[in-house]
Amino acid sequence: MSEHASITNPILRGFNPDPSILRVGDDYYIATSTFEWFPGVQIHHSRDLVHWQLIGHPLTRVSQLDMLGNPGSCGVWAPCLSYDNGLFYLIYTDVKSRHGAFKDTPNYLVTATDIRGPWSEPVYLNSSGFDPSLFHDEDGRKWLVNMLWDHRKGKNHFAGIVLQEYDPQQQKLVGPVKNIFLGTELRLTEGPHLYKRNGYYYLLTAEGGTYYDHAVTMARSRTIDGPYEVDPTNPILTSSGKPHLELQKAGHASLVKTQTGEWYMVHLTGRPTKDIYCTLGRETAIQRGVWIEDGWFRLETGGNDPRVEVDAPALPPHPFEPVPERDDFDGGGFELGVHWSTLRVPPTEDWLTLRERPGFLRLYGRESMNSLFRQSLAARRQQSFHCLAETVVEFEPETFQQMAGLTVFYDTNDHVYLRISRDETKGKSLNLIQTKAGVYDELLEEDISIEGVSRCWLRVTIERELARFAYSLDGETWQAVGKAVDVSHLADDPAEKVRFTGTFLGVCAQDLSGMRKPADFDYFIYRELD
Repeated sequence: MSEHASITNPILRGFNPDPSILRVGDDYYIATSTFEWFPGVQIHHSRDLVHWQLIGHPLTRVSQLDMLGNPGSCGVWAPCLSYDNGLFYLIYTDVKSRHGAFKDTPNYLVTATDIRGPWSEPVYLNSSGFDPSLFHDEDGRKWLVNMLWDHRKGKNHFAGIVLQEYDPQQQKLVGPVKNIFLGTELRLTEGPHLYKRNGYYYLLTAEGGTYYDHAVTMARSRTIDGPYEVDPTNPILTSSGKPHLELQKAGHASLVKTQTGEWYMVHLTGRPTKDIYCTLGRETAIQRGVWIEDGWFRLETGGNDPRVEVDAPALPPHPFEPVPERDDFDGGGFELGVHWSTLRVPPTEDWLTLRERPGFLRLYGRESMNSLFRQSLAARRQQSFHCLAETVVEFEPETFQQMAGLTVFYDTNDHVYLRISRDETKGKSLNLIQTKAGVYDELLEEDISIEGVSRCWLRVTIERELARFAYSLDGETWQAVGKAVDVSHLADDPAEKVRFTGTFLGVCAQDLSGMRKPADFDYFIYRELD
């Protein structure tokens, strides 16, 4: 391997926040949050820390993850992946409410002998706070840590990191609960992970909030339940106050040691598209680290700035085949490809089918784009600032309440939608509709008539904050639909919105009449242009 080999950040582009990294033998895995998108938890695999491949999702059944009606940016928060004695462990929160003083945060555990599954039915753990993490101690005991949520007025809502033992035989938490760390002056203490090295327990936490003051801090103790002394140079990683850095929001980290004895830290990051807006969502980056003489962890480059280019480990290169740009929906099976997600509920053949009309993805129209329950929408992450999405749809709406088409979607409050519907005077027609901060708008003064057309091609090209929509009646000659749309509102930011996902590109169908009119999509292209 070349001594100049490097890793380019972010390693997991697009909506892939809260990384938890694990090495088992020569294999590396990263689990990331999925919030209201189904299936739950993304698992990426690597053998060199340079190249990564999405291999699956552990939470594939409603019995593991029931998000029907979950508010936006609830669902799966901050999974933790670990391994002990031949068994993979995944801890996750299914957040049921997050607005106001209270947060409902049930925490669960699933296990598998194979990272690709199948994964077990969930074991309920507790609900005292989010960001749970499981630590396997050298003596065989297992410990759960999570942040403690305090709803009371005048209190620090991020009330510390609590520790409790997990008994795998009884499949439950046992013994006393102890608050082992109240955090530093950065506050908003969350994302705990425990490590043991040279007789110390190291507690890695995220602080400062998951926006532009985000940071990684560390503390250590000779005993697992403390007291913990704080690293005197905290934070050990942050972008706070450094607007010139390409990687912003650096925080929520996880450590891994390579089989060659090298240390790396994966962490959350965001790259602004325009001003403070990160339309790709919060992503995953990696930094190389070292343990110094006094026993603290430091970035190898010195300081605490996240770097775009990082030295790769002394491991053989292990690239993967590129992801195909085009999905023709002709695999012959029931399941969509690994990069597809649905909102809150799993795809079932009563509303999404690849078999009813072979070679097509058929969506039966259900609830509106504002629904927190039963949307007929399938989408994949936007992972490049400059990209294109294209599809062709066969759809014969009978009423204005029936719609289908191509969407650029953040959540139920913010999305843009090139939709086919029916107008009383123009017949079958196109319009570009937008919901921005929950407010509905139609971006064309009049619908574009496509009456008599059986197949309509739809396309969106995104370049940073601008999305340009187009349609075609033959797949070759394209006509612009309206003006370029500023989609910078499809982002977590500004912080007062308090939300956590990223932009998706996909197809959808609605039937507000309840007649469940189907739409057939012949293919979907996602192409990165930079």
